[in-house]
Amino acid sequence: MNPSRAVHRRYLPSSPFNNRPAPLPVEQYAVHDQVTHDRYGLGMVIGVESDIAVLVDFGPQQARITTPFTKLTKL
Repeated sequence: MNPSRAVHRRYLPSSPFNNRPAPLPVEQYAVHDQVTHDRYGLGMVIGVESDIAVLVDFGPQQARITTPFTKLTKL
């Protein structure tokens, strides 16, 4: 059995494997949107900070959720 050798591969800029996937668009929220969060539950958006964060009222508490909004879903 031959020992394995490290082979340097050529970089091909036109290769489809070098392309990064396009970033997903940021979900847009408006004041008074009803949302649900995996940890906090059902809530209502009470403030929006552009594409940075949203302030959500979950009843007994308020939370500032920053982007990406992976655990937040608009209803």
